[in-house]
Amino acid sequence: MTQERTGAATFKGNPITLIGPELKVGDQAPDFTLSKNLVEDASLKDFAGKIKLISVVPSLDTGVCDAQTRRFNVEAGELGDNVVVLTVSVDLPFAQARWCGAAGVDRVVTLSDYKTRSFGEDYGVLIKEFQLDMRSIFVLDAKDRITYVEYLPEMTDSPNFEQAIAAVKALL
Repeated sequence: MTQERTGAATFKGNPITLIGPELKVGDQAPDFTLSKNLVEDASLKDFAGKIKLISVVPSLDTGVCDAQTRRFNVEAGELGDNVVVLTVSVDLPFAQARWCGAAGVDRVVTLSDYKTRSFGEDYGVLIKEFQLDMRSIFVLDAKDRITYVEYLPEMTDSPNFEQAIAAVKALL
């Protein structure tokens, strides 16, 4: 049975239900299979040995998600080769590619949860009402242990960029 967390977050002040567990610092990050494009997938193993900042957004075509991804793209350029910044959304892979091209985003790896929404369920961020992934941040060490997690209480709020980047830098 899938765990539901009713009222775990809000959208414009209205309660929404998140599907899946609430992951905590110290947990082993669940593996995932996400779409890089329509025929190629990526999993957590593809980034083995790297520190990972996973930025989850509902849709790149919204203002807060756009700003969040642009900010982490800038930060990614200053974190070094041992760090990978992944942006996960349910946007189709070609929409993600179009957005990245138009926004000049080239340091963030975009991955799509559109096929199965399994990332959303496994990471506890799938919004039942919208079938989108809730804005959240996960920092994983090189062995895929979660060292920082931020589940945003309000879907339209921005994450704490400074804390997320500090969590990455603490692992360098």
